Amino acid sequence: MDAGSVYSSPSPSSSTSRYLKSQSRFPLQEQFLQRKKPRENLDRFIPNRSAMDFDYAHYMLTEGRKGKEIPPASSPSREAYRKHLAETFNMNRTRILAFKDKPPASVELFPPHFFSSAPQDKSAKPRRHIPQTSERTLDAPDIVDDYYLNLLDWGSSNVLAIALGNTVYLWDGSNGSTSELVTIDDEDGPVTSVNWAPDGQHIAIGLNNSEVQLWDSTANRQLRTLRGGHRLRVGSLAWNNHILTTGGMCGLIINNDVRVRSHIVETYRGHEQEVCGLKWSPSGRQLASGGNDNRLFIWDRSMASSNAATQWLHRLEEHTSAVKALAWCPFQSNLLASGGGGDDRSIKFWNTHTGACLNSVDTGSQVCALLWNKNERELLSSHGFSQNQLTLWKYPSMVKMAELTGHTSRVLFMAQSPDGCTVATAAADETLKFWNVFGAPQVAKPAPKANPEPFSHPRELQGKEMQHQMIQRTLELTANIREQLQPRELQGPGQLSGSKVQSSALKVHSSRLMSDKYASN
Repeated sequence: MDAGSVYSSPSPSSSTSRYLKSQSRFPLQEQFLQRKKPRENLDRFIPNRSAMDFDYAHYMLTEGRKGKEIPPASSPSREAYRKHLAETFNMNRTRILAFKDKPPASVELFPPHFFSSAPQDKSAKPRRHIPQTSERTLDAPDIVDDYYLNLLDWGSSNVLAIALGNTVYLWDGSNGSTSELVTIDDEDGPVTSVNWAPDGQHIAIGLNNSEVQLWDSTANRQLRTLRGGHRLRVGSLAWNNHILTTGGMCGLIINNDVRVRSHIVETYRGHEQEVCGLKWSPSGRQLASGGNDNRLFIWDRSMASSNAATQWLHRLEEHTSAVKALAWCPFQSNLLASGGGGDDRSIKFWNTHTGACLNSVDTGSQVCALLWNKNERELLSSHGFSQNQLTLWKYPSMVKMAELTGHTSRVLFMAQSPDGCTVATAAADETLKFWNVFGAPQVAKPAPKANPEPFSHPRELQGKEMQHQMIQRTLELTANIREQLQPRELQGPGQLSGSKVQSSALKVHSSRLMSDKYASN
């Protein structure tokens, strides 16, 4: 019999268990046993004999049933009188031994948190809801089903660029409008890579004929074409300020300064096959490159022009398949995540300072792309056969938080919105989907308003003002006394000296101020 089927006539003793087992094999379905009522307790109740009506119980056992077994002939008035009498004396009860008092509710001697070993964290964040379906789906006809290309990117101006065959389309995330940027001739196409510049206005387009075009998306015009660096198609691009790094099928990695005519400034040699992954670190000091030769290189800009025997900082060969998926950690500058192809199926984490592999996780399927959550310690990976799913991982435990399905073919490309919350995925099934996998954008808390006065309390303001007035009045009175004492000091010794008059006047004035203060309060 097929797995998960239910027998047609199960026995009563095993029907419930077999039903639960069969239902648990289906994902996203969970059965719960019916719980008891919260007031129900399993402790026995010891009745109180004083709460029982033994006289009524004796009557019901002896005399109460006689009238029901042989009902006497009576008139309607007599029957009505009997019913009224029974209601008056509460003789319509059906239970013989009935308690007048309800059993007391169980009392918990200790609160529930007394037995909890871990302290309760009041500041713990509620678990974020992760939608299991995409919020928007767009058609992506003629998208090239090639693992080694990079045909999707989301710029800082909230414009998404996607290459479909020989044409590059722009989708504006602010209003949902779509426009065509450029269509390449058949002899030069198809488009093999797209990547936005940091300003969100200029975009680089790699072609199958080894050329790279630079376009101004606002003016919708081509600025220049970079030639002479590669011999075969350019499948990977990465910006670092004004430096555009290109990776080709020839295995070369070239740094191009787009400001000058002779744009080739540095060339990295290390890969023996096509370069399919390029990512600059957020600091712009290190470059990670992955290739079809199963190698991962870490390049340092300070070593590019040196006379060292090797240009790379680290050559990592732990992957057993092509390395395309690369993602620098936003909260740890020297942490890099890389994903392997169909024969590798693993996500590895690297310390780019030492070259050590920190962890390796077997995902069970081809890893096509990786994205870090900018707000939480989470990593999103897109996969190929057999489920073609998106997997959200919690870092560093690498516990699966969610698996999102919806594509019917391998999810080749991923791009992240500028706010870091929405992820766009393009798959070989010719669909472009948008997922709200990283939650809502964080709203900045308003800064507290500065107090215009050093004392915000009204009583403090009133007291400060009164002290200021007292000081002003004291200074004015002192000045007046000094003016009055100047001629008196020229008189004979029989007169009071100016200092004595001043001190006596100040004492009198202080007493007046104190009386005014208490009168005002």
